[in-house]
Amino acid sequence: MGFKDKFKRFFEMDDEEYEVYESEETELGYEEDMPSSHKKGKQNVVSLQSVQQSAKMMLVEPRAYDEAQDIADHLKNRKSVVINLQRIPNDQAKRIVDFLSGTVYALGGDIQKLGSNTFLCTPDNVDVSGSITDMIHTEHEQDRRNNGW
Repeated sequence: MGFKDKFKRFFEMDDEEYEVYESEETELGYEEDMPSSHKKGKQNVVSLQSVQQSAKMMLVEPRAYDEAQDIADHLKNRKSVVINLQRIPNDQAKRIVDFLSGTVYALGGDIQKLGSNTFLCTPDNVDVSGSITDMIHTEHEQDRRNNGW
């Protein structure tokens, strides 16, 4: 046996190494001839529309504490929510943040402060990277250092 024959035999496949499945197409797709391992593989398909639907963000500016439940419903529907609390009294704003903190914790999401009265609440399917520093604190710290306070 020459080198050429050994090389050919190395790349040959025996008929026993693989099986050929013949299937007939039906109205729904494939015939039942396919092995169960091939049928299970179809369940791993992810619709791109479902991915796009989960990427929605809501902007909310509540006027009363009663709107906190509506914000929580958006989070339950896997939508990110930016909340502007500038037009609500401080005591009610604190209650809303407390309520939403509990909601986000229960859903496995995250809540971050974006500004003095602005918060970002995200469900577990959204990853937020980076951080925003509180400008008021930063400016106050710099003034203290510069003036020797």
